Amino acid sequence: MLRAGNVGLPNVGKSTLFNAIVENSKAQAANFPFCTIDPNVGIVDVPDVRLNRLAEIAKSERILPAKLEIVDIAGLVKGASQGEGLGNQFLANIREVDAIIHVVRCFDNDDIIHVSGSIDPARDIEIINIELILADMAQAERRLERARKESRTKKEAQVEVEALEKIVPALEDGKPARSVALTEDEAKSIKNLGLLTLKPIIFAANVSEEHLAKGNKYVDAVRAIAKTEGAEVVVISAQVEAELLELPEEDRKEYLASLGVNEGGLQSLIRSTFFLLGLQTYFTCGPKEARAWTILRGMTAPQAAGVIHSDFERGFIRAETVSYKDLDETGGMAAAKAKGLVRSEGKEYVVQEGDVMNFLFNV
Repeated sequence: MLRAGNVGLPNVGKSTLFNAIVENSKAQAANFPFCTIDPNVGIVDVPDVRLNRLAEIAKSERILPAKLEIVDIAGLVKGASQGEGLGNQFLANIREVDAIIHVVRCFDNDDIIHVSGSIDPARDIEIINIELILADMAQAERRLERARKESRTKKEAQVEVEALEKIVPALEDGKPARSVALTEDEAKSIKNLGLLTLKPIIFAANVSEEHLAKGNKYVDAVRAIAKTEGAEVVVISAQVEAELLELPEEDRKEYLASLGVNEGGLQSLIRSTFFLLGLQTYFTCGPKEARAWTILRGMTAPQAAGVIHSDFERGFIRAETVSYKDLDETGGMAAAKAKGLVRSEGKEYVVQEGDVMNFLFNV
C-alpha cells in the first residue's frame, strides 16, 4: 500500500487534519510546537460514489473501497536539515512516504501561535522547501562522489552519475529534484536515494470555516506557488473536518451546505492524493461484495488480476470488461452484454480508470 505524509511547519493543523482523515485516530493536536514526535499512521478509505451504485446493481452484501495510508509527520522548522527541532528524525520519516501533503496555514487566529510570529504562506512554503532541498543536496552530492568512482568499473553507475549531474545543479539553484527531466533509466538509478524533493506534492491550504467555499488571499498565494511547481492545491478546513466528526451522518450535508460547499475538502484531498501517487481504480462486483482495487496507471489486465491473487495473473486467460459508465447507464451486466458493451480483453489490454472486470484464469 502506498503512503502519503502530512508535512508542514508546527501548528498549521497537520494533526487535526490527520485525526479528521483517520476518524478513529487520537494523534495529539496541541497549541505548541513538536507535540507530534513519532509519526502517526492511519489507513483511510478513498471515497468513491461509484461503489455504492455498483453494489446497488449487483445487490452486493458489502462494499470494500480502495485504501490509502496516511502518515502524520511532526512539524519542520528552519534548520531542520541541520538537525534543528529534531529535523533529522522528521526528514527520515518523510523519506519513507511516496507522496507529500504539504499543509499550509491559511487562517488567522491569535490564539494559535505561529512559529514565525505571523501568517505568510509563501514564507512558510519556502522554509519547508529549502530544508528539503538542503537535505537532498547533501545526500545527492555525497552519492555523486561515490557514483563517479564506481563508474570507473561499473557501467551501470554511469547512468546514476548522469542523473545526479542533472539534479545537483538544480538543487543548488533552489529547485526541487522533481523539476529535472530524467530518462526512465536515470530515474530508476536514483530511486533508492529517496530524495525528498523528488516526491510528488500536493498543497493542503488549511482555512477557517468562513473561507472554505471561496478561499482567501493566503490561498491565492499558495496557488501561485503551486502553479510554478506544477502542483495541485486543495482548500480544506481541518477545524470543519474535526467538527463534522462530531455530527451524525445525516447532519453533515446540512452543515456543509451552510458553509457554501457540497463536501468538505477532506474527500477532495484523499482523491487528489490517490491520483498524485499514480494510482487508479478498477472494480469487481457481485452478490457478495462490490470492491475497488488499486493499481498503478498503465497496468495490463494480467497485472491488475495479480493484485487480487498471483494465480489470477499466472493463469490469466481473458477479462470480461465493461466501463462503469456503461454499466451504470444500462443498469446491469446482462443489459450491458445485450447492447454489446461488455468486451473480452486479452493480455495486452491496459486497464482504464473505472473498468468493471471479471477475470477468467486457469492454473
